[in-house]
Amino acid sequence: MPENNTNTTLKRLRNRYRLVVMNDDSYEEVVTFKLSRLSVYIGLSTIFVLLTSLTVALIVFTPLKLYIPGYGSASATKELRQLKIRTDSLEQAMYYKDQYLLNIKRVLQGEEPVALDTTLLNIPVTETTTD
Repeated sequence: MPENNTNTTLKRLRNRYRLVVMNDDSYEEVVTFKLSRLSVYIGLSTIFVLLTSLTVALIVFTPLKLYIPGYGSASATKELRQLKIRTDSLEQAMYYKDQYLLNIKRVLQGEEPVALDTTLLNIPVTETTTD
């Protein structure tokens, strides 16, 4: 039974069909194509492979590859990491300097630079023995 299905499938793929393009006003045939399902599948597959390979070649052999996220030269990646580290350290140094200047300004104006801790401590009283 499977052999019969395979045979009919191959026959269906090889059946010839005619594609006719006609002028709507005069019903004149403009173009006629004789096609089979197999030739249509092969043609579409060929177009797909050509377009895919053209796209890959365009990306690989041109500077377009630099626009792909995560792709870039190793030296550029290393430089970016060093710049990020340097920027972070500069931001932290600026924050510390701003805090220092703010505290000096508060002291000069007579404000308390740091809020005092006013929580009460319950210290147990130890009994002293007198001998």
